[in-house]
Amino acid sequence: MEIQLNDLIDYTEWERGKWRDFFLKHGDNILSVSVGAHRDGRFETIGDWVSHIFSAEMRYIDRLTSRPLTDPASIPKDSVDALFEFGKRSREGLKKFLEVEPAGGWDTPRDLQILTFSISATPKKIVTHIVMHEIRHWAQIATVLRLNGYVEEFHDLLGSPVLGGAWRRANA
Repeated sequence: MEIQLNDLIDYTEWERGKWRDFFLKHGDNILSVSVGAHRDGRFETIGDWVSHIFSAEMRYIDRLTSRPLTDPASIPKDSVDALFEFGKRSREGLKKFLEVEPAGGWDTPRDLQILTFSISATPKKIVTHIVMHEIRHWAQIATVLRLNGYVEEFHDLLGSPVLGGAWRRANA
């Protein structure tokens, strides 16, 4: 038995829904929480980080489909609705790519320019990276928010509806 890429895509969609609900519960101001003094310079706030997750997905698909790179600068990073609408569009782009990429193309390396790096990777590896990149960043966001007093419930794959099963508190 192996986990399929679609299972991880389903998991990240569930994860996005949980985060959207959490952010809406706390209001747009939560997006202005600082990611801390030791950030890497690419983003300063939670809103910047969420934008980064969605724009990375969009831009990888732009590269794989030879489209001009999407400029996320016009997406407000202080609006839950605007950010997650952007995330919806990026995910639609990913799903469209999955539908149209020929089976024989998944294992054929593509040469991409990403910032100052030249990358050679297969679409399979790039799409897997997109999903793992998102999973990793949501976990980092959860940690930063927890350190700032915002506690969210578990987002583990084990507790998600993906791949079946159930997650509930045992009777005490």
